[in-house]
Amino acid sequence: MPRRQSIPRKAKYQPETKRVADHFSAKLMRDGKQTLSDRILRQALARAEFQAKRPGLEVLEAALRNATPIIEVKPRRVGGATYQVPVEIRGDRRMSLGVRWLVQSARKRNGKSMSEKLAAEFVDAMNGLGAAVKRREDTHKMAEANRAFSHFKW
Repeated sequence: MPRRQSIPRKAKYQPETKRVADHFSAKLMRDGKQTLSDRILRQALARAEFQAKRPGLEVLEAALRNATPIIEVKPRRVGGATYQVPVEIRGDRRMSLGVRWLVQSARKRNGKSMSEKLAAEFVDAMNGLGAAVKRREDTHKMAEANRAFSHFKW
């Protein structure tokens, strides 16, 4: 185990939207095919832009905003019983979960190509629909239901 946590560094020249797009393309990637995942993301953003009639990166940011959870539950053992304790999520994990949920729900969709499925998921998430947003709402409901155990935070 490391002695201290590493500090995530952010390049001065890299805008936030580029970082999010890189994160998406890394999550989409299978078997190290970076150019393919970049192409799928570009096509998905173009389709989403056409469907939503808004800029592609704006659609991506809105979808990610609606799909990212703020709070989650973590199991905590206290005296032989395991409680689901609601915990607030750090910023980098929050974004990572949102990206992961969007990609997973896009993969499960019925559709012709991955770019079509991803674009449809982006547009649905932007409008507050879709499987990724539902998963976020379920996570928040579970945290709300277990609010009584919030004093077990560590």
